[in-house]
Amino acid sequence: MVDHRQIFAFSGLLTREGDRLEGWHLIDHALSLVHPADPVRRGDRQTRVCYVPTAVGDSAEAIRSHRETFARRRPDVDLTVLTLFLQPSVPDVRAHLLEQDLVLVEGGSVVNLMAVWRAHGLPAILRECWEAGVVLAGASAGSICWHTGGPTDSFGDDLAPFTDGLGLLPFSNGVHDDFDDQPRRATYRRLVAEGVLDAGYAGEDGVGLHYVGTRLHEAVTLRPRSTAWWVEPDGSGGWREERVPTRALGGPTG
Repeated sequence: MVDHRQIFAFSGLLTREGDRLEGWHLIDHALSLVHPADPVRRGDRQTRVCYVPTAVGDSAEAIRSHRETFARRRPDVDLTVLTLFLQPSVPDVRAHLLEQDLVLVEGGSVVNLMAVWRAHGLPAILRECWEAGVVLAGASAGSICWHTGGPTDSFGDDLAPFTDGLGLLPFSNGVHDDFDDQPRRATYRRLVAEGVLDAGYAGEDGVGLHYVGTRLHEAVTLRPRSTAWWVEPDGSGGWREERVPTRALGGPTG
């Protein structure tokens, strides 16, 4: 039996280093996971994407930027936006999200994201979407949220453990694993070693994790040198890691 539950959790590019590809191409990859040939889900219509900017406080600038980018790069997409401040922007959040092919969650504060989502009943709705075959995706906070937790700077400048994720995926998640400005790599591994965070997957900048069901199906990257890691306790107070085979994405599409 085919498992139609899909999540694409990724680390966007916090810095640009003359990269051939840009963060948009991770969103483009998420769009490629939608099944356009499924007549039951799609019919004769555009791909439906709902952008959810809760983690940046429903920033008007973030919304404007995404609308402009989708209009320019993917005119085949019917883009809607779900805002929750000061009240939901659609009359029936559940019905709206279940109509989508892809739900795209913005990065920002994962702590505030989950608090607002829980207040509006989104955890149960998003689980229903996932089980119905809606692709769930997001960067940074929008990556950690699908997991059990991960390191975050949502509480302050110092990285701290966040353990209140949706738990659709039974792993923790370390994003921006190679970011030089913060000790993300060391902090994630220490928290896993201490048992504060579950064993899980870390992704360097530009790396995306594609899950089918609760199994990692593939890791992809914008930067050929960047990779993903599996990190787990070693049983003696430390940790061990294993590099995950990571496929470099192709050239620009728009």
